[in-house]
Amino acid sequence: MFDLGTSFTASVARTPDALAIVDGEVRLSYSQWLARISSLVAAFDGIGLKPGDHFVTIMQNRWEAASLHWACQFAGLIMTPINWRAKPDEIDFVLENAGAKAIAFEAVSADAMAESALAAGLPLIAVGSDAGPADFSFGEMIAVEAPTATPRAGAGDWSLMLYTSGTTAKPKGVPRRHRAERMAALAHVAQNLYGSGECTLGVMPLYHTMGVRSLLAMSLIGGSFVCLPRFDAARALELIEAERVSNLYLVPTLYHDVVHHPRFAVSDVSSVRKLGFAGAPMTDGLLGKLTEAFRPELFVNHYGSSEIYTFTIDQNAAAKPGCAGKAGLNQLIRVVRLGAASAAELARPGEEGEIIALAASDEAFEGYWRRPEADAKSLRDGWYFTGDTGYFDEDGDLFVTGRVDDMIITGGENVSPVDIESCLSLHPAVSEVAVVGLPDERWGKIVVAFVQRASAVSAEELDRHCKVSGLANFKRPRCYEFVKAIPKSPVGKLLRRQLVAGEYEPERPDLAAE
Repeated sequence: MFDLGTSFTASVARTPDALAIVDGEVRLSYSQWLARISSLVAAFDGIGLKPGDHFVTIMQNRWEAASLHWACQFAGLIMTPINWRAKPDEIDFVLENAGAKAIAFEAVSADAMAESALAAGLPLIAVGSDAGPADFSFGEMIAVEAPTATPRAGAGDWSLMLYTSGTTAKPKGVPRRHRAERMAALAHVAQNLYGSGECTLGVMPLYHTMGVRSLLAMSLIGGSFVCLPRFDAARALELIEAERVSNLYLVPTLYHDVVHHPRFAVSDVSSVRKLGFAGAPMTDGLLGKLTEAFRPELFVNHYGSSEIYTFTIDQNAAAKPGCAGKAGLNQLIRVVRLGAASAAELARPGEEGEIIALAASDEAFEGYWRRPEADAKSLRDGWYFTGDTGYFDEDGDLFVTGRVDDMIITGGENVSPVDIESCLSLHPAVSEVAVVGLPDERWGKIVVAFVQRASAVSAEELDRHCKVSGLANFKRPRCYEFVKAIPKSPVGKLLRRQLVAGEYEPERPDLAAE
């Protein structure tokens, strides 16, 4: 199989003049982009970087970040991107854990970099004129012409290391080889039915598997990657209209913000024919709203992870709300009983259990970076134990119900937050909702719904809605908390743990229902 550098070279040969990347005034064809990438590879040599070195970036989705990603693929460096919001101690953890050899940063991450204890001992590359002092300047690096870069990595070499978001412990490094990255991108193209010359909105972060997949997928089809450095719904709508974006691949939260923005009604989004979402379940209410608003030719629910990119695919997400579909092109899925010790302890159809995926997948990682205890927990019998809960229905379709750690056990019954959230999302006065279990002396835990209201509504009215909708009595929330906003991670995932810990802002009294 091709390494990614060779893959990009082949794309340039096929479509040298196709528009490859857009970022404000920057518009580069594939051949023009390769020239900039080649200059970066030569600059890496000047810095003294060697194949196998970890190259850390702390940047938003700008064309320079995408260029550094590709330059690392050519140079054989291990691209190691981290959240641009990272704090100094988080930066230090990654630098030490990865054994980083150089860092690229921009103005938005400059203060944290300046406070990092370990960054000062490494070559620093400043991106943008406002990034502050550094050893090297990205602008100067690309200003020097260089021979066209020759790929130095093989398909079996490390390409990328993403860090999972740590919730109760330090984040885990997920190293991935060139062959796994390219295979995941190929499957992404096939499963989303991308055609030649597609255009995507590059807003999912390049430190996240969804962002990386969009970047690589566009390169395979001579497509355009339109950078949106930091999500803003109004700017997203402007770019969709101006660049005639043909597909979107976002987390549900971003779709929610786009379709509910005041400018959506007057924006031309007719170019968007394919929708894909991942990263979190989508509520029934949002599925319906997006279907009505975009009328897409394809609406894909993609269920996966950083470790093994694709678990399952449903190419008609709106037809069977909540369904994650069947195993992807490169995968085999099982559901085992909760607490199962091995992959052989299968759950019955309709029985909720833990979802596991075959670790022999062409898209799979091979283990966490320097975390043998995490490998022992997650990799067993040749299967990857996802930590997600779900079940197969009578048609063999997978439904993902949440995380093992999010399961609410109330009065001896297992309750999935996702079922309740989907039910409440259909009430017109509910903007967003998250459900958690809070400690209770009698029941162990009680079901509590945190609601961001779109208009005035009472807890009593929402409870009646749950009853009328047919939600089982033991699943109905026993308490409603009305909040200003639902806490989320930078990529839009619900942060239930913050709600459990009381880390949220209550709705202002003047917005309360009568």
